[in-house]
Amino acid sequence: MCGIAGIMTRDGRAPSRGALDALAAALRHRGPDGEGRHVSGGVGLVHRRLAIIDLATGQQPIEGPGGTHLIANAEIYNYVELRGQMAGASFRTNSDCEPPLHLYAARGVDFAASLRGMYAIAIHDPGQGRLVLARDPFGIKPLYYVQDESGFAFASEPQALLAAGLASRTLAATARDELLQLQFTTGVGTVFAGIQRVAPGETLVVAEGRIVERRHIPALPSGAPETIDAATAQERLDRALINSVYVHQRSDVPYGMFLSGGVDSAALLALMARLNEQPVRAFTVGFGDTDAHDERAHARGVAAACRAEHVEVDFDERDFWTLLPAVAAVMDDPAADYATLPTYKLGQVAGRELKVILSGEGGDELFAGYGRYRRVTRPVWLGGRILRARGTFEGIGVLRDPSLAWRDGVVAAETHATTGGRSRVQVAQAVDCEDWLPNDLLTKVDRCLMAHGVEGRTPFLDPEVAAAAFRLPDQLKIQGGLGKWVLRAWLADHLPEAIPFTRKRGFTVPVGEWIARKGEAIGPLVARQPGIREICDASAVTALFRHGGKRHGFAAWTLLFYALWHRRHILGLAPAGDAFESLAATPA
Repeated sequence: MCGIAGIMTRDGRAPSRGALDALAAALRHRGPDGEGRHVSGGVGLVHRRLAIIDLATGQQPIEGPGGTHLIANAEIYNYVELRGQMAGASFRTNSDCEPPLHLYAARGVDFAASLRGMYAIAIHDPGQGRLVLARDPFGIKPLYYVQDESGFAFASEPQALLAAGLASRTLAATARDELLQLQFTTGVGTVFAGIQRVAPGETLVVAEGRIVERRHIPALPSGAPETIDAATAQERLDRALINSVYVHQRSDVPYGMFLSGGVDSAALLALMARLNEQPVRAFTVGFGDTDAHDERAHARGVAAACRAEHVEVDFDERDFWTLLPAVAAVMDDPAADYATLPTYKLGQVAGRELKVILSGEGGDELFAGYGRYRRVTRPVWLGGRILRARGTFEGIGVLRDPSLAWRDGVVAAETHATTGGRSRVQVAQAVDCEDWLPNDLLTKVDRCLMAHGVEGRTPFLDPEVAAAAFRLPDQLKIQGGLGKWVLRAWLADHLPEAIPFTRKRGFTVPVGEWIARKGEAIGPLVARQPGIREICDASAVTALFRHGGKRHGFAAWTLLFYALWHRRHILGLAPAGDAFESLAATPA
């Protein structure tokens, strides 16, 4: 897993060496194990390496047939099988990222259709005079670009494009409003005007510094729910899960996993325990100084049942105030998701001994675990509600001029997802897979782990698992008021110690409680920030931080995160100590 970046000029002149240097420096944390470059004509590619597979010869860029060159932020899990199908190919390395070059030579722009993995890939093809970018269908690995009169540039993180002077620190107001109300942003636009995301599953063709073609690979299978019984569904699910975890464990360095008190990570540990002779290293975070639910005791029992080596990590109020500026700094594509905080510390602890972590992201989306999936099936008078019906600040009265368009991206995703006879549950799942998953959960995992040189892998987000799960009948996903029914049933057979049919409590970080304890002091500091003054009245902000309560506490958290994010990524100021010190140091 790595960091990639590059430039294609419009006039064919060699890209600025200073810009390439700046891109490489900004991505160093993603690849502390080495740097590689390729410059030819008007194209320059930069690669920062985190060595996971083929430690000896896997440096990039990799040269392929016809003088093509590839850089990738990727794990291609089916690289062993792909190599076996290419008997006539001449390989230069043992890297998992070399087969895509040979697929490109054989199939051109459609090369990514055969890849099973997480990837952001760039291929320079001088013979065709083009640059080809591809991103995996679930959007596990990030990829951003800018396009203007000087040409085209891309990078694994927006902050690299900003650091290289290839984009400006100008807010896109629509995306900012989405962020405040939804905690993430939708679509291909980012919160930075001019910086775009390569969409999940998208392949771009760039020639003479401009995009000339787009192709797309869907993450989810098409079609309405299948007719299948529970026993058959579990057998199919078992095959898909064990195969996915098997290939996700391909690594030349040690790996571990994140274990919560939930169904997804317990299932992941059960599968890893089946496949590994040595005990699995499992990391669990807990909150010992609050009234919030602490998952460590339950996780401890699950780990013991699987004979895992269990590492418990405490996250307390001091961690919250100390780490928050650093978390806001790494979340350059922002998600105001409080789960970034423990994820960052888990990455910090795991990174002291491991380079690869498997985690359970995607289980809720593929198996319908969230309560919102159950609510979309109910009539209004029984508590039914459309997806994301209420924004964070609705009815609170803090924003000076609240946008009425903050839900437009969700509506667009719903329209796109409603196809092929899908059920309401399937549509809701597909909406989350289009935006919430790549632009919140997976961004969180990517930034918070890569900040510590750790690669995060997500075995649930695999085409074979998606094929086994997404078209299951709704009643195999939701039964008795519980989501993920078939996964729970599978887990009851394979790891009953997980007690999988207990009601989901959710993962809650007690940010509201911690903010309430310091609300009198932190509220005025947040209120005076330039980014907050643009959108709120100071008196309303200070009152919000004094208010308490769950909804007001979450709104206060959102403004606190946004104030620190704006300080770093719009004002360009590095963190200056803890949250109090950083906010006090911001120019008024």
